[in-house]
Amino acid sequence: MIDQFWLILLGFAAGILGSMIGLGGGIIIVPVLTFLGFPPTTAASNSLFAALSNAVASTISYSKQKRIEISLGLKFGLLSIPGTVLGAMISTDVAPDLFKILFGFVLIASAAYIFLRKQIEPKEKALSKQIMIFAVGASFFAGIISSFFGIGGGIIFVPLMVVGMGMAMKRAAPTSQLILLFASFSGVISHSILGHPDFTQAGFLAAGSFVGGLVGARLSIDIRERYLQIIVSVVVLIAAGKLFLDSLSGTFGF
Repeated sequence: MIDQFWLILLGFAAGILGSMIGLGGGIIIVPVLTFLGFPPTTAASNSLFAALSNAVASTISYSKQKRIEISLGLKFGLLSIPGTVLGAMISTDVAPDLFKILFGFVLIASAAYIFLRKQIEPKEKALSKQIMIFAVGASFFAGIISSFFGIGGGIIFVPLMVVGMGMAMKRAAPTSQLILLFASFSGVISHSILGHPDFTQAGFLAAGSFVGGLVGARLSIDIRERYLQIIVSVVVLIAAGKLFLDSLSGTFGF
C-alpha cells in the first residue's frame, strides 16, 4: 500500500487541472496509468473515482462562488447517466491497443480544446428546439465517453454550453463540474458492479483529486491560464503520440 502513495500526487495534479478547465483530470490520470501497464478498464474505472472526488470538491467551491448554472447542470447530469452505464458495459472487453488508439484521438481533441478555449467566444443565443434536442443526444454521448475512458464528459459539455448556448466560459467550466458529478458517480457505480476498479488505488487517486479540486477552483478565479494551456496541450499531445506508438507496437510488433 505504501508504494502506491504516488497516486495521491497524481490525483492532486490532475484535480487542479480538471477543476480549472472543466474537463476532469482523467486526461492526465488515464494516460499515466496506461503507460504503467494498467488494463484499460482498471485505468478508466480508477480514474472515475478521482473524477467524482474532483467534481464534488469543485462543485462545492464553485457553488460558494455562485458560478454554477444549477438547473442546467442538473438536467445535463441526469441525461448523461444512461450513457455512463452503457460506457462501462462496453469497456469490459475492449482490447488494450484499440483503447490506446481511441484514447489518443480523445487526447488530441482535448489538447485542441485546451489550447483554443480562450478563442471560444460565447454569443447570446435563444435555446431553440434543435439545440435542446442536440444537447440531449450530446449528454448521452458524453456519458459514454466519460465512463468508457474514465475522463468525465467536460470536453463535450463545455463547448456545448459556450458555443451552443452562449454561456460564458467562467460559468460553463464550473457548471461542467456539477454535470460530471452525476456522470462520474453513475460511472463509478456501474464499473464497481462490473468489478473493474482497484479500490485501494482508486481511493488514493480520489483523495489527491479532492484536494486538487479545491485548489484548482480557487486558482481559477485570477490565474493567467495561457502558459498553463500551452504546456498542458503539449504534454497531452505527447501522451497521444505515445499511445499511438504503443498501439502500433502491440499490433505490428515494432
